[in-house]
Amino acid sequence: MAADTDEVDYFVREIEKNDGCTLKVKQYYLGDVGCVVWDAAIVLAKYLETKQFYNPSSGVNVWAGKSVVELGAGTGVVGLMAATLGAAVTVTDLEDLQTLLRVNIQDNQALVSSGSVTAKVLKWGEDVSAFQPPPHYVLMADCIYYEQSIVPLVESLKLLSGPGTCIICCYEQRTEGVNPKVERQFFELLQQNFNCEEIPSNKQDPEFSSPDIHILHIWKKESNVPRINVS
Repeated sequence: MAADTDEVDYFVREIEKNDGCTLKVKQYYLGDVGCVVWDAAIVLAKYLETKQFYNPSSGVNVWAGKSVVELGAGTGVVGLMAATLGAAVTVTDLEDLQTLLRVNIQDNQALVSSGSVTAKVLKWGEDVSAFQPPPHYVLMADCIYYEQSIVPLVESLKLLSGPGTCIICCYEQRTEGVNPKVERQFFELLQQNFNCEEIPSNKQDPEFSSPDIHILHIWKKESNVPRINVS
């Protein structure tokens, strides 16, 4: 039997930030892939506040004033983290996830001071004129799982990316079923137009990382994206 109130449909996942504040992200008990906070989203969200990006004691804040688009945002946790760090963020997903995104934006608005966050519909492979000029960063967590979505996903990355755009992709490597094939197809297609660099674990959050979860920096070939020091 369906729940009578919206509150019953949700449960909350809390993600503590390095400054002691807590993102409170609602998820659905029932639903498809977009309705929960996946581990890769937590790993990516925490990566955004590692010291190479955000270190208030030394005055470093890569995110301040930067434009960010999150693809396949689901609950919006990654984009929300970027917004709390000062970025101007647009979290995107399909129409049926817009309500959840808006709820989570509203519930965490008090943590967003210098940044901003809005939700928009974006279906991969379709027109991206509403997201131009190209953002400084594109964020995506666990978007590599449907074989039929690989071509439109890479198309969206091509359409969104300018010469200064850095894509940060985080995904959990899965060995069962079609997952290895889907991952291989994604990277084969991606590497026709993009370069990739894997981020070692010592550059990730020391607590929120896993050997099965990979973070990549991706940029268009012939672009001018500054490389992160991975040594």
